[in-house]
Amino acid sequence: MVFDFKDDNGERRRKWVSTGLSEKCTKKALAAKVEEIIGAFYEDFLSGKATKAKHKRADRTVVSAEALAEGVAVRAGNCLFVDFLSHWLDTVKPAIAYTTYCGYIGYIEKISTYFNEKYPELLLCEITPLQIQQFYNDLYNSGLTGNTVKHYHANIHKALKYAVKMDMLESNPADKVELPKLEKYKACFYSKEELNKLLAVFKGDRMELVVHIAAYYGLRRSEVIGLKWDAIDFEKKTIKICRKVTSQTGSGHEEIMVDNTLKTEASVRTLPLIPHIERMLIEQQQKEEMYSKLLKSDFDRTHEGFVCRDPYGKLITPNFVTDHFKNMIKKHGLRRLRFHDLRHSCASLLLANGESMKAIQDWLGHSTFNVTANFYSHLDYTSRISSAETIARVLGDDEDEENEKTAGSL
Repeated sequence: MVFDFKDDNGERRRKWVSTGLSEKCTKKALAAKVEEIIGAFYEDFLSGKATKAKHKRADRTVVSAEALAEGVAVRAGNCLFVDFLSHWLDTVKPAIAYTTYCGYIGYIEKISTYFNEKYPELLLCEITPLQIQQFYNDLYNSGLTGNTVKHYHANIHKALKYAVKMDMLESNPADKVELPKLEKYKACFYSKEELNKLLAVFKGDRMELVVHIAAYYGLRRSEVIGLKWDAIDFEKKTIKICRKVTSQTGSGHEEIMVDNTLKTEASVRTLPLIPHIERMLIEQQQKEEMYSKLLKSDFDRTHEGFVCRDPYGKLITPNFVTDHFKNMIKKHGLRRLRFHDLRHSCASLLLANGESMKAIQDWLGHSTFNVTANFYSHLDYTSRISSAETIARVLGDDEDEENEKTAGSL
């Protein structure tokens, strides 16, 4: 255990005390020993080694990361702020999607690095709104957008909210900060002509089917790779979007995760099987059967049943989709576009050809109408023409009638 306090001269001191227990001791034994040591320290402290005015500081015993992980009670946030962030991350892991958890890891690592360097001994109970505000200011001044800073704030705020809930803090200091102005995201997309050029570029490529499905259905990358043959009904002419494949790069290789549940209920949807895609799927089945017989034991059956695999049976991975798509765009001199922007391109073409926002929401699997409207309202020029015609008709009746009468008399 580490006691963090100020002596009679107001200087910060630390006292290290061994529990005398083995690493394999029980949680109950550890908790009992911790309480015993704390009690002994208080008695020693109150006996005259420090003044009564310093007693409040002595109460801020630093609980180690290991003890925190073992569930030892933390009084008034007496643990390092960065250790608490790690503890919170472990706590929320079972309650969130794995991809969300992986995103949290990246943010927490950067937050911890910053506070470790600037405030190496900062306790959870000592963190102030001003310190958090300075962190956001430094992020913004380094070139990050307000939207990115908001993601860091979301993690800090959630973590400190949990600390309040667990009675480790009385209030959430992140409630008092000011965030930079957010920038409204404008989706990038290809026109019909650009999309046709793109599809021609991928003709015969191992990612040809992946790109066509993304362009025609506006599916997310994870949804395209997550397609399995059991989700395609050639008799009823339907295709069901019900699972996703994501990945995490660690230890030098890409780890594949298959998730049979999507983020929201709206994401699970059954769509009509477009004839063009149907023909490509049938051709893919035939190729897969041929290569399977030809390669025999050399044909990779690790991801049997998935649609988007290469001629050797290997699943086309998320990282490969992103990297190969980017390289093909650059190689053939096409306008810069992310793979995810095929989703936006699909939506823009639907909107330009008269489909309603509600229909596009259902097609893309957005959770709410507002999500769709926020992304694509600036493209909905058709509705503005309709509004212009309506207001002209309503307010221009008298003038139009008079003009018609004048024209008739002439």
